[in-house]
Amino acid sequence: MKPMDERAKTLLKTLVERYIAEGQPVGSRTLSKASGLDLSPATIRNVMADLEELGLIASPHTSAGRIPTARGYRLFVDTMLTARPPDMDRLVAGEVREQLRPDQPQRVIANAAHLLSNLSSFVGVVTAPRKPSVFRHIEFLRLGEKRVLVIIVSPDGDVQNRVIFTAQDYSQGQLIEATNYLNEHYGGLTIEEVREKLKTEIDQLRGEIGTLMQAAVDAGTEAMAESHEQVVVSGERNLLTVQDFNDMGSLRKLFDLFEQKTQLMRLLDVSSRAEGVRIYIGGESRVVPYEELSVVTAPYEVDGQVVGTLGVIGPTRMAYDRMIQIVDITARLVGNALSQK
Repeated sequence: MKPMDERAKTLLKTLVERYIAEGQPVGSRTLSKASGLDLSPATIRNVMADLEELGLIASPHTSAGRIPTARGYRLFVDTMLTARPPDMDRLVAGEVREQLRPDQPQRVIANAAHLLSNLSSFVGVVTAPRKPSVFRHIEFLRLGEKRVLVIIVSPDGDVQNRVIFTAQDYSQGQLIEATNYLNEHYGGLTIEEVREKLKTEIDQLRGEIGTLMQAAVDAGTEAMAESHEQVVVSGERNLLTVQDFNDMGSLRKLFDLFEQKTQLMRLLDVSSRAEGVRIYIGGESRVVPYEELSVVTAPYEVDGQVVGTLGVIGPTRMAYDRMIQIVDITARLVGNALSQK
């Protein structure tokens, strides 16, 4: 395969921008006019063939023009997006700030999802702020051979149960010993703090207690995440008007995604561990398993700590520069609104 030269990059950038704007496959004649390059139609066709060989563009069966692939969008997003004008930043920030006044946290989150949807014309998603997973009391009960019930009680009395499968069989006496030790030394700490303490203390603990405690922490992390995590989704119906989703099978898969929210949570959880705006383009990874879909996300912070994620979900043919702007500004202003509580 030939490496890309500046001419090829200019033509790819022009093609992606035209396709995003118009939604129609882009032909050589259009590229010749729009790119500003003084190239013959034959030269442009040759460059297009090279880009197709690189997997950056593809030819739909019904047209002589080309459209970007997920790989083409990725190269465009990573290397070709032009800087957005500061006045657009101020315009979007003003619109966002107007609707994200400090209020009840739940209202801020709901307003943010609605705002993301309105500004993007796609789907807005926001995870509610994560609360620290503090436990007041934990208990182990033997259910049978290598099966243990973990009961976790939070300070406000919320009870979570989890069955764990252990590598060895424990007597109820061993489980009571582990219960007493964990409550005496770790009660009142967050699950995250217990995990950190265990890392340094696990070697000093007797093997069976250490193993049970590690299993309890894992179960507690899962249980607390389920009890506190919430995804607010707004604007799913916007996808009905997107021509890229005119296949009912594609739409059904997308609505299943919003209905179950599990995969959505996984995606947003991955995003919360990254800094700044992240873009996931359909089909290029297991994070976004749908070819037709792209997701632009950013974590938001309260008092300097990342507590949640928000983003926009739409077709791969989206105005990425504008989506980055909307998501970036909304994330910062959601954090500001929640920090003032």
